[in-house]
Amino acid sequence: MNSAKIERRFSGIIKLYGYVNYRKLQESHVIIVGVGGVGSWAAEALARSGVGSLTLVDLDNIAESNINRQIHSLSSTIGKSKVEVMADRIAEINPNCNVDIIEDFLSHENINNVINTKCNSIIDCIDKIDAKIELSLYSIKNKLPLVVCGSAGGKTDASKLLYGDISVATHDPILSKMRNILRRRYLFPKHVINENNKKSIPVMGITAIWFNQQTITPLVECREEFTHNLSCSGYGSVVTVTASMGFIGANIALKNILEQ
Repeated sequence: MNSAKIERRFSGIIKLYGYVNYRKLQESHVIIVGVGGVGSWAAEALARSGVGSLTLVDLDNIAESNINRQIHSLSSTIGKSKVEVMADRIAEINPNCNVDIIEDFLSHENINNVINTKCNSIIDCIDKIDAKIELSLYSIKNKLPLVVCGSAGGKTDASKLLYGDISVATHDPILSKMRNILRRRYLFPKHVINENNKKSIPVMGITAIWFNQQTITPLVECREEFTHNLSCSGYGSVVTVTASMGFIGANIALKNILEQ
């Protein structure tokens, strides 16, 4: 699509940020690892904000149980690759956006091939602790701007969303486990008691997003006749929460780009 037509699509972005910053967004590259309840919304937001290159990393296919919270999940897309469906959707939003899809789960073995160290920002929407830690360590080592999304499961109040250093995150089982492992195995700074006998929390240098709300355990048990081929494990979820986390992740990525 020619530049005039693309600029009409993104005239709101140009008016808001200015043409120079619009061009910066067009020339930027963001990697989203995990394209589900949080990551699919982050990808949508970045595509609609004029980001020129996106890498989508996920091995999962769309399931019927994803429909309540994932933007690419429809009756017509059940069983299809999440990254392929999301790439097709982005092409309808911005045909000039270069989308690289990687159908794999991030691991220690493949991280060098998955993460382009010339990217402008990374959004971690992974739900596996080991992979989240691997990505955080890799990003710190290579000085890559990263935002880590915590747990959206078991949360109902999108207005409780906060972001900041992972050291001060609360009410988040994923970020809590990450923090403990980073301190225990990788010697990240721990809480210290100062001369006034008060707890001091040194920053760990990892930006995270979380909800300042107690996690709600599942309120009903699964019935076999009701849940054929449906996993009953894990917490419940609602799109107002998962999408909010994805949008804030995308917003932090945009800030990272425009501040570079």
